[in-house]
Amino acid sequence: MNLPNKLTVARLVLSFVFVALLSTEGLPFGKTAALIAFCIAAFTDFLDGYLARKHNLVTNFGKLMDPLADKILMCAGFVLLTRLDLIPAWVVVVILSREFLVTGLRLLASAEGVVLAAENLGKYKTVFQIVTVIYFLLILAAAEPAFAWISPLFNISIFSPAILGQGLIWVSLILTLLSGVSYVWKNRKILGDC
Repeated sequence: MNLPNKLTVARLVLSFVFVALLSTEGLPFGKTAALIAFCIAAFTDFLDGYLARKHNLVTNFGKLMDPLADKILMCAGFVLLTRLDLIPAWVVVVILSREFLVTGLRLLASAEGVVLAAENLGKYKTVFQIVTVIYFLLILAAAEPAFAWISPLFNISIFSPAILGQGLIWVSLILTLLSGVSYVWKNRKILGDC
């Protein structure tokens, strides 16, 4: 297994660590640790793709598992933030629906021997989703001593959850919908063969 694929597997493991940390009540610095785990996992998303392209290490495993690992991390983040009442449930349902639709399309293509790689619009969607989750994780971590210094920033109107938080949610949602529609449209031939 090459390094980019190992990073993809590491992202899967870090996703479970992130879920455990954010789900455990009363854990000292749990929110801060969850933020750090999420940030490291998100960074591996950039790093594995960069290394795979730079060193010509692109594999079918990477083409399939990299986007899947992204989806697991992002879905975990959004579901947990919904449980904590930071993101509306309907937004997460839309995001999850798009992710399942694209994954289903990839599975159909795989059954025909075709591997569908991620598209640029999907990558932008992922970046905004990552930024959105990190923003809300920062709000949670700001209640703990390690990040208490950042708490006053959320009192500035432009950084408040009501403005920046809602803006990030809407941009993530719109990019999620646009990338999903684009992905299905560009690969509609696969659906037509069903």
